[in-house]
Amino acid sequence: MAPTTDWNPLLRDEFAKPYWSELMAFVKAERAAHQVFPPHDQVFAALHLTPYERARVVILGQDPYHGPGQAHGLCFSVPRGIKAPPSLMNMYKELAADLGCTAPAHGNLEHWAEQGVLMLNTSLTVRAHEAASHSRAGWSTFTDRVIGLMSEKTTPVVFLLWGSHARQKKALIADHHVIIESPHPSPLSAHRGFFGSRPFSRANTALEAAGHRPIDWQLPE
Repeated sequence: MAPTTDWNPLLRDEFAKPYWSELMAFVKAERAAHQVFPPHDQVFAALHLTPYERARVVILGQDPYHGPGQAHGLCFSVPRGIKAPPSLMNMYKELAADLGCTAPAHGNLEHWAEQGVLMLNTSLTVRAHEAASHSRAGWSTFTDRVIGLMSEKTTPVVFLLWGSHARQKKALIADHHVIIESPHPSPLSAHRGFFGSRPFSRANTALEAAGHRPIDWQLPE
């Protein structure tokens, strides 16, 4: 189980480290004894849909969703046919206020990932109905390396850091990149500063200043 895009050679050293074999054994044992999300073939969807060469924005999440059918390897995103969770609905509200984008009747964010938005959770698996159940298994060592590789890019990358967990990763990000931070879009915190933070238009302004194309944040039906 490893990403097979241009991330693979960049991360190959990680796969040779003891923590990686321990992490893979842990996830295998968890799948044997419990229901684990996302499905095996979607664990690295963020890296498959957003190759390193094209990645220019990072949205950082924490855990995969732990309800049935929700997690499919992209932070905040759910497959078509699954009800959009509350945090994602708040993202849609801010997107409408910020850029006038219309909320689609689904929660699938692959359109963003395909344009170079790396939608990375810091843990890539979770036990069903048990938030943070895999957060100490070793995934953060791996995803910190992914963040570090994004930080090694010479052209500025835009990092959207929502909530205290994501903001803790600021230390991994070099000074020449653009960090846009706010409270989390969760209903518990969105009213404390996520609403009105205009992250999507600010990200596009930063991308254009760096010579990148802006992201088309309007999700297709």
